[in-house]
Amino acid sequence: MTAPTRLTPGDTAPDFTLSTDSGDPLSLKDLRGRKVVLYAYPAAMTPGCTKQACDFRDSLASLQAAGYEVVGISPDTPAKLAKFREHDAITFPLVSDTDKAVLTAYGAYGEKQLYGKTVTGVIRSTFVIDADGKIEKAMYNVKATGHVAKLRRDLGLD
Repeated sequence: MTAPTRLTPGDTAPDFTLSTDSGDPLSLKDLRGRKVVLYAYPAAMTPGCTKQACDFRDSLASLQAAGYEVVGISPDTPAKLAKFREHDAITFPLVSDTDKAVLTAYGAYGEKQLYGKTVTGVIRSTFVIDADGKIEKAMYNVKATGHVAKLRRDLGLD
């Protein structure tokens, strides 16, 4: 597998319809007219992914006040996402991309370095999508800890 194709500002965000943690479908096109923060994470209920989800949860009110919707995406099943939501009181939608097609379309699945080894997996990434469905920011290989604070600064919210 080669390095994934990365999105850049101005690209059209790949549309998707995926199952949420509640089993309901969520489509990116249904969020048109609103700004969206879509963040890709490797696995629910792991330390880094939990920290990142809780940071988004704790910043959700101010992000929504600034017009942003937050959606988390991972290859976890809807059932595992439901447990994650319940266990950590996640208050935004989590979508399941078990076949990794959407993660791949966003350049958030492919080869990455993990503890000095090249592995294939989810590349922790965040995408800011404008109200017209265009990529405003595409951030790859972000850190689980401190990323939401950096994103808030980048968006002019702090």
